[in-house]
Amino acid sequence: MGKGIAFEFAKAGASVALHYSHSAEGAKKAVEEILADGGHAAAFGADFTRLDEVRGLAKDALAFLGGIDVLVNSAGITMNRLFELVTPEQFEVLYAVNVKAPFFLTQELLPALLLAQDAAIVNISSIHAFGGRREHSVYAGTRGAIVSFTRELAIELAPRGIRVNAIAPGPTEVENHHRIIPDLDVDAVGKLIPAGFLGQPQDIGKVAVFLASEAARYIVGQTIVVDGGTSAWFSLCDSFRDQGPGRFGKGYVPGI
Repeated sequence: MGKGIAFEFAKAGASVALHYSHSAEGAKKAVEEILADGGHAAAFGADFTRLDEVRGLAKDALAFLGGIDVLVNSAGITMNRLFELVTPEQFEVLYAVNVKAPFFLTQELLPALLLAQDAAIVNISSIHAFGGRREHSVYAGTRGAIVSFTRELAIELAPRGIRVNAIAPGPTEVENHHRIIPDLDVDAVGKLIPAGFLGQPQDIGKVAVFLASEAARYIVGQTIVVDGGTSAWFSLCDSFRDQGPGRFGKGYVPGI
């Protein structure tokens, strides 16, 4: 998803500093594609469980960019595990990467963002912040934390010239899904989504670019849900494609 976001910003003319954690391959390939299209990009590694590396990433990115007016906090990891089996170490890793790292990365970059005078921060949350799914107790908490962090930070920074918003993606096709589920049927999943297809990273990227742009200047502290209508559907309904089995309103609404 981060790669899709980086591509969309590069298309919009931005210089892009990409982050990777353990493997540089994907980020460096993305950089090569951006450079081939005439863009300006570089990739930097940092272990987000280590605060010194988080701060080092900020310094490296700033040195490359020469300044910054948009920060997208998109890094995030998940796991599925029954609540009673979650260990303190697992809890700490997810909160370190998903909450602590973006918090202190933003803090480290704040002076440079303030210099831009008209800057934007876009945090990536998830629809897990608004609905429960089995075995995601830790991840859901981290995504909810980002929504609250976004709202509060927006109020602090708006008077200082920085807009803060978030995106809550729904089902989105990424490479990791195919590694974990080799027989993933993208078309079948798409039929379960009101929009009729599985979201793509560029769908999230386009919204991120919008939120960072002048066109979104009056949007502050909001979390935009981008999920193809997934969370708009009543979960107790049999199907969003079928007509309901009952007829409410008979006897008190004309024409029913």
